Amino acid sequence: MLLVVALMAFAPFSGAHTVALFLFLFAALTDWLDGWLARRLGQTSDFGKFMDALSDKIFVLGMFVSLLALDEGKELVEWALFPVLLILSREFLITGLRLAAAAQGVILAAERAGKIKTVLQLLCLFLFLSEQALDHDLNFFFPNVLTQYQPQITYLMEWISIGAAFSLVAATILTVTSGIGYLWRHGNLFFGEDVK
Repeated sequence: MLLVVALMAFAPFSGAHTVALFLFLFAALTDWLDGWLARRLGQTSDFGKFMDALSDKIFVLGMFVSLLALDEGKELVEWALFPVLLILSREFLITGLRLAAAAQGVILAAERAGKIKTVLQLLCLFLFLSEQALDHDLNFFFPNVLTQYQPQITYLMEWISIGAAFSLVAATILTVTSGIGYLWRHGNLFFGEDVK
């Protein structure tokens, strides 16, 4: 959440987008390392599984909402609201299902498809943040590079933008389909029924 606050508060200042990009990478990598170490050392718990999935959702959804709220990049503003709303709806629904399951003493760990969709969501956010860092901060950190290599940088930004758009579409499709599958397998827990 610190990253979201920093992005919202410091976006107008030079270098803020680059700082946000590096904070994002740090948060994503330390989250992965934490999970990897927990599994490697056998330190997993039901509480950890639940909170890890919940913290991932808060992190990803906070970033998507922040980028939309800041009007960052016309690519997001013009067409990405609907995919982001689909992602938000799915994540809240599955979190509700996990809470209903936990109330019945059942812990629903993240499934493989859910982990892949999280990776796609993080890739999408990384690409959007990279595009914004190049667009807003390159001239601040490297004043001469922009004037010397303008066509190459524009070309790079176009490809990053295309990659971000494709990864958002792919993430949205996988987010929705994995959510439907999750509900199909565990939806009975919403009604307090026994696990099949």
